[in-house]
Amino acid sequence: MSCTIKTEVLSDMEMWDNYVLAHPQGTVFHLTAWRKVIEISFGHKSYYIMATQQNRICGILPLFEIKSILFGHYFVSVPFAEIGGVLADNPDIEQTLIQNAASITDAHSAQYLELRNRKELQGFKTKSLYYNFRKEISSDLDENLNAIPRKSRAMVRNAIKKDLVSETGHHLLPEFYRILALNYHRLGTPIFSEKFFKNFLIEFGRNADILLVKTKEGQFAAAVLFFIFKDQMIPYYAGSDFIFRNLGPNDFMYWELMKHAVEKKCRIFDFGRSKEGTGSFNFKKHWGFEPEPLSYQYHLAKSTDIPNLSPANPKYQRKIQMWQKMPHIMTRLIGPLIARNLA
Repeated sequence: MSCTIKTEVLSDMEMWDNYVLAHPQGTVFHLTAWRKVIEISFGHKSYYIMATQQNRICGILPLFEIKSILFGHYFVSVPFAEIGGVLADNPDIEQTLIQNAASITDAHSAQYLELRNRKELQGFKTKSLYYNFRKEISSDLDENLNAIPRKSRAMVRNAIKKDLVSETGHHLLPEFYRILALNYHRLGTPIFSEKFFKNFLIEFGRNADILLVKTKEGQFAAAVLFFIFKDQMIPYYAGSDFIFRNLGPNDFMYWELMKHAVEKKCRIFDFGRSKEGTGSFNFKKHWGFEPEPLSYQYHLAKSTDIPNLSPANPKYQRKIQMWQKMPHIMTRLIGPLIARNLA
């Protein structure tokens, strides 16, 4: 049976989200709330492609167009997300949606189309850069603590002994943003605007929150913005203040978040993506999470080579070093203008 393809789903948002929630590969990044956050935060244009049969959705592909003087003109599914790509009832519908997305890319004379997939699709150039870390957790806190490898478990226990405490709530956005901006500056990465994170909290409501770690003196040591999607806990944006590193705030933060996940009856703890060889990659492995490769795949239109916008690209190293040396207040002012196109 043939399917009908359309690219405007503003009137079908509830039906779209119901399909995402029901599909076994659906993610928080496929939801229309993610679309709205990107649109109202940055103004990037979306083309949300839907396949229907007999007035029933049988496949979707969320797509955004990014135009940047610094980083080029391209389409991506989905920007500022770990994964995205197509969800479909069968491979034929999957290919129809991807071909439609490729046609949109070609028609707009863009350089390439990027599909962020968990599984590798045939017929596309693939970049293996990121790995995902996720595993099932127990409803028993002692079992979860004992499942953490010895050295990281010792860090958690040491942080508890040093009287670190945590707090959750949307009201913690200013403190979260201050810590994240410090962390991004230290890493040489442009920070997003605070409005971006505020929009996540607004659009996702009770399914997004902030957890903040404080010292016993009340100083802010670490913070994370996380999502809850179905039975999954997804910490996504996180940072810590380097001056408190001896207290182990990161290990404590993720332990507190795991406790929170159990309270929310989550079954999966998704540590998100990291690049191999980075500190975050090693941190997650030390917590007993096994890396699973993600497949970022490309339809090359005007481009001849797979793009590499990663900070690990040697051509960006000097720029990163210059950014790290800039006054912090300047990076907070300029950073959002750059970060909005680092999709």
